[in-house]
Amino acid sequence: MNTPLHPVVAQVTHRIQERSRARRTAYLARIDAAGSGGPHRRRLSCGNLAHGFAACSTGDKAALRSGYAPNLGIVTSFNDMLSAHQPLERYPDLLKAAARDCGATAQVAGGVPAMCDGVTQGREGMELSLFSRDVIAMSTAIALSHDMFDAGLYLGVCDKIVPGLLIGALHFGHLPGIFVPAGPMTSGLPNDEKSRVRQRYATGDATRDELLEAEARSYHGPGTCTFYGTANSNQMLMELMGLHLPGSSFVHPNTPLRDALTALAAHRAAQITALGDDYRPIGRIVDEKAIVNGVIGLHATGGSTNHLLHLIAMAAAAGIDLRLEDFDALSSAIPLLARVYPNGSADVNHFHAAGGLAYLIGELLDHGLLHGDVETVAGHGLARYRVEARLGADGQVEYVPSTPTSCDTAVLRPVSEPFRADGGLRVLSGNLGTAAIKVSAVPEDRWVIEAPCRVFVEQQEVKQAFERGELDRDVIVVVRFQGPRANGMPELHQLTPTLTVLQKRGHRVALVTDGRMSGASGQVPAAMHITPEAMAGGPLAKLRDGDVLRLDAIEGTLNVVEPADWGARESVTADLSGHHVGMGRELFAAFRDYAAPADRGAGVFGSVTL
Repeated sequence: MNTPLHPVVAQVTHRIQERSRARRTAYLARIDAAGSGGPHRRRLSCGNLAHGFAACSTGDKAALRSGYAPNLGIVTSFNDMLSAHQPLERYPDLLKAAARDCGATAQVAGGVPAMCDGVTQGREGMELSLFSRDVIAMSTAIALSHDMFDAGLYLGVCDKIVPGLLIGALHFGHLPGIFVPAGPMTSGLPNDEKSRVRQRYATGDATRDELLEAEARSYHGPGTCTFYGTANSNQMLMELMGLHLPGSSFVHPNTPLRDALTALAAHRAAQITALGDDYRPIGRIVDEKAIVNGVIGLHATGGSTNHLLHLIAMAAAAGIDLRLEDFDALSSAIPLLARVYPNGSADVNHFHAAGGLAYLIGELLDHGLLHGDVETVAGHGLARYRVEARLGADGQVEYVPSTPTSCDTAVLRPVSEPFRADGGLRVLSGNLGTAAIKVSAVPEDRWVIEAPCRVFVEQQEVKQAFERGELDRDVIVVVRFQGPRANGMPELHQLTPTLTVLQKRGHRVALVTDGRMSGASGQVPAAMHITPEAMAGGPLAKLRDGDVLRLDAIEGTLNVVEPADWGARESVTADLSGHHVGMGRELFAAFRDYAAPADRGAGVFGSVTL
């Protein structure tokens, strides 16, 4: 089917291309220059090269010494504390063996840190979380800096890891690169039941032992957490942007199909180096159309709000100027086709079983809602991704056409029958600044909240006020000094059960913050990522308890009903010294000092990528 591209998609893409022209041109010239002259390994001195293969096996050493076989650099986020990354332990051996099978070699180029927001949620370590993305990008650059590699294999899964790996990879954009996922854990305790226990614990009606049992039954084995947060949104993005092999995002770890897909990634990476006739540098694959496809996937699946930061930063690394206004414009044209927790009760395994990304990509392509004419690691055209991966009789991956209809319309729907007509990610603006809100799970009667505010600086203060009964009314909770320059912009997801309880009591409740709410943003309206942040003198710093705020997700506004003394008010400050030391936070002072605003990705690379 050759459906014309939707006019909004075409317009937004053109706007991004025009806005990015100078930077994108300079970026492409830079990576073309870096890739000229063939594999850099051949230009190493004898001493350099000997260091690079000294510890290799005899066969690999001979291949590397000749300089004519592709050498694949593995950059891994393996650690065995985190369920999503533990399966990656076996990947280097799988990839090396697969590379040898096709006449190539592979080496672990380096490792990158991988922290878990689920472990650090509400803790001091969460204040390093967002900045870890840029540390990962720099670690990726260090891993690739030896000039030994003809392509990269990037092993990462969760929140900041995939964006950081991609930012680093794009600074070596002359190298082809394939992202190799680990897959989700099997389904555990149903998400609705887990949520109910959390809410009961927030009101004192469940014990800590009951809560721990519920959490342990939810997060119970190797693989990604099964709700549709940032980790699984990462996997969707890599597939929609053509950086995964088709059908590889949501296959369980430690299964024959997962291993076969991992091996196939090495085979394909060897095929697309500059040594062959199908050279596919990652900096050319990630262009304006691929970035727009990623934003569209985010809208169509109800993905993580963290990607309002990460996609902007990833695009900037490729010389592309993506802005919040582009997310907002595309949201009006892209229907919501998936209901996965926290936007529904299903998990990603149910989504995959219903047809998953193969079905979703096909639907969007057939209705002109994706760019099909893109380059991918699998070849030209996104239509290559409307297939399902299966294990053939010979143990190799084979592809079959995706299901023509959804296998469960409670989880995944066609464009003709969407859950919502738009994507549910909105931009709000007004006299409090610019913010983002995810309304895909918010009941429509909660899209407009006007109420007096209570202002806090610490998450724990909100919980304490709740326990004292001070929030048992219509209220907009403001948590300020949570931006990147204040304390690293932590997620405030631990407030979700508390605010949900208030909403279920019949109160009209919302959250307003310059912090993040994560991929687990739920049914309570939350205006987040407010720019300028309070630390930078943003209007949030002028708010006082009792000021009336109006959050209007229909009109796209966020305002304080200005009191008479508003113009004369001084901005308050906060003593954040306790957030700047301990748990390694003192090491990140320069990151806090130089962090970009949230609407520019909240990164620290400045003019290098922006």
